[in-house]
Amino acid sequence: MSLEKFEKTNGIKKQFYRNGPSHRDGADVTFGDIVKIFKFRTAKIGAWVNKQEQQVAANLFFDALCDLMTILQVNEQVISLRGTLSIAFGSGGNRYSSAHYNSATRTIALAKNAGPGSLAHEYFHGFDHFITSRFFKKSGTDDFASSLWLQRGMVVEHPLNNLLESCYQHIFLKPDSDEPSDVFKRSVQADKALGSYYYALPQEISARAFESFVQDNPIKNQFLVRGTKQSVEARLGVYPSGNEREIISRHFSNYFCMLGKAVENTEVLRN
Repeated sequence: MSLEKFEKTNGIKKQFYRNGPSHRDGADVTFGDIVKIFKFRTAKIGAWVNKQEQQVAANLFFDALCDLMTILQVNEQVISLRGTLSIAFGSGGNRYSSAHYNSATRTIALAKNAGPGSLAHEYFHGFDHFITSRFFKKSGTDDFASSLWLQRGMVVEHPLNNLLESCYQHIFLKPDSDEPSDVFKRSVQADKALGSYYYALPQEISARAFESFVQDNPIKNQFLVRGTKQSVEARLGVYPSGNEREIISRHFSNYFCMLGKAVENTEVLRN
């Protein structure tokens, strides 16, 4: 059990609890190591991130990505989405958010101070975007699978796609029903109360559902995910809860486990 921490940045000390296995045995890694090991397309560090912050961030990123790999039971190429995904820290974000997925560049960007804790959420945005062309017979370059599924896009018949479709079905609909799920309805209500359209976006609902699944795993990493149970958003009810949360998590677990096995078997055949 360990307690990862950011050194003081602008006078603020941030701490990130994790209880996962040791991935580095105390050694430091670089963002270059992360790109090489996970086969990310690129890694960009902001000009305002000093060397000490960059080192701490690299270690935190590495541990979080390894923890995610363990939780999902997949290998490195699933994490980097077959080398199509880029990562950024303190650079390339959105001015209105602490973390952002840029679909045009396929980049996950975390802000230096407020971004940690959002990695799982942004990863699923990347996955949701990446999988679209493999999930549907017809899709656009800007489509997200979650949104297109709600629009009743034609799904490519495949055992893995059937499992992923079950994930989306249980996120957006009540079991064995066409009635919207409780988390979907609460997300709509939150938007109405705030006079916005954000929480009810299909890609946001599915990313929050994925966050919940990751946070409920026995492996805990606050740099990877936090806030699905105790946060302003959690109090708004925009995360799955209770039995609904358990069901969604089971479907995610089943899908990613089978995806991991399929990718490993494909690699064996290639070799």
